[in-house]
Amino acid sequence: MSKRLTEYSHGSGCGCKIAPNKLEEILAASRFQTPDESLIVGVHTGDDAAVIKWNDDIGIISTTDFFTPIVDDPFDFGRIAATNALSDIYAMGGQPMMAIAILGWPVERLATSEAAKVLEGAKETCNRAGISIAGGHSIDAPEPFFGLAVTGQLQLTHLKKNSTAQVGDLLFLTKPLGTGIVATAIKRDKVRPADARYAIEVMCTLNNIGSKYGTLPYIHAMTDVTGFGLAGHLIEMCQSAKVSAEIQYEMVPTFPNDILPFYLNQFIFPDNTFRNFSSYGQKITKLDGQQLQILCDPQTSGGLLVAVDPAHRNDFVAFNATQDQEVFFIGEIHPPKTRLLHVN
Repeated sequence: MSKRLTEYSHGSGCGCKIAPNKLEEILAASRFQTPDESLIVGVHTGDDAAVIKWNDDIGIISTTDFFTPIVDDPFDFGRIAATNALSDIYAMGGQPMMAIAILGWPVERLATSEAAKVLEGAKETCNRAGISIAGGHSIDAPEPFFGLAVTGQLQLTHLKKNSTAQVGDLLFLTKPLGTGIVATAIKRDKVRPADARYAIEVMCTLNNIGSKYGTLPYIHAMTDVTGFGLAGHLIEMCQSAKVSAEIQYEMVPTFPNDILPFYLNQFIFPDNTFRNFSSYGQKITKLDGQQLQILCDPQTSGGLLVAVDPAHRNDFVAFNATQDQEVFFIGEIHPPKTRLLHVN
């Protein structure tokens, strides 16, 4: 390529999402959902995917997710975008069935062979998930974007929502934070190669453990952490469930060693970190600068945020050990308060 892929995008990955408060305005004004008794999960709870009742036992899950390049290698871009889209199915406790590709490409400025590499990356990820890319749609666009529309299924008894957290639940996270900061370093061409490789590995790790979490009745709620940051998605969980949350900042996992301080000390972080904070900062207790930069950092293909019955903490930890799944305790759910998120 004559230019780096990230030079063609105004935002990186899930950081290009519309701000939470603007999205609320759009959805409130549109009122596009019509009554449907078979629709179990729709737009009203801000959940990860829609779920429709297929029969008394099975639900069908539908979701779509796409964004502009977050890395310069088109194959890795495809892998990351596909992993991120599949995550919405896993976050509901479901299993993906098939995917449809969504591609926008500036065909006069970027070679179509590069777009083919994006699709190859997505195919590699879908192969790991055990599904096919069954078709898709493409347009000639001023900047590249890519993603998937994914269909999944689940046993209705395994459905996990973001709106069903209960007071006393313990909060766990399955991936460290930091993709937004490293992605910004990539876009500015100031990233250390090892840091980029680590971030790509994290973003390409499937959240398929979510399908197994769906079988655990002591998990009360679940969502994945993406463009609104950990703070934003936890606030969504609290708003939907009419509860509040308290997290221990020192327990929140971040990229290891000096990866994040190295960039933050150079004032390298996403502009959308502050967009996120301006959208929901009034719902959080006072943050210092580092806490804001980490908790509001827009994640791409982030981990699962899981609310677990406290009586089953040891069961949950033991289950993850059997699955070789890393998991981090970060806080708990409390009764509703004026500030939905308390950071200690």
